[in-house]
Amino acid sequence: MDTESVRKAPLFSALNDEDADALLASMSRSHIARGQELFHEGVQGDTLYVITGGKVKLGRRSSDGRENLLAILGEGEMLGELSLFDPGPRTATATAVADTDLIGLAHADMTEFLKTRPEVAMKMLSALAARLRRTNEALGDLVFTDVPGRVAKALLDLSRRFGKPAEDGTLVAHDLTQEELAQLVGASRETVNKALADFTSRGWIKLEARAVTLLDTERLQRRAR
Repeated sequence: MDTESVRKAPLFSALNDEDADALLASMSRSHIARGQELFHEGVQGDTLYVITGGKVKLGRRSSDGRENLLAILGEGEMLGELSLFDPGPRTATATAVADTDLIGLAHADMTEFLKTRPEVAMKMLSALAARLRRTNEALGDLVFTDVPGRVAKALLDLSRRFGKPAEDGTLVAHDLTQEELAQLVGASRETVNKALADFTSRGWIKLEARAVTLLDTERLQRRAR
């Protein structure tokens, strides 16, 4: 297991090496292939997961079959953390968008661990608060920001988390289909594709297969405001 990737998770950042090793020993390892579900919305769950490699999308589906993506998570990020404090039905479906490795921690094991380590509980609450802030910001964007602005903002966010330096800019291997990127933005694929084509014609981005190279982040930042 890549201990460094695990250390990126808020759950582990407050631990010393001894405590981190003790917690890792109680966690289970799993692997899911691209397109495979880790858990499904509405199904009972009591396990938190930390991604040690790959990417997972969190989505919800409406009664008429439409899907909305809540987040794309990568190495070092957590999912299912609500189940540690309140085991119950999952609030979203978690699906791998790339081959993904994870470690899982059950509610009972975490409860015992937190009893003697309040600093870890504070880190967990901080992570939950950050997730809530992102959710509130996304809701505000749906109301106050047009689709091109949301597309620019999504590309910049993906770049901060998954971007790698390239010769002509920043390569963002997001592993999303065009439909998934549209779901993440909360708009139709046609409207999102139109915005991407506009950004491309202006020289701000270069589209790749399940990836994009950001050529002019300053212009994208202006458009995202």
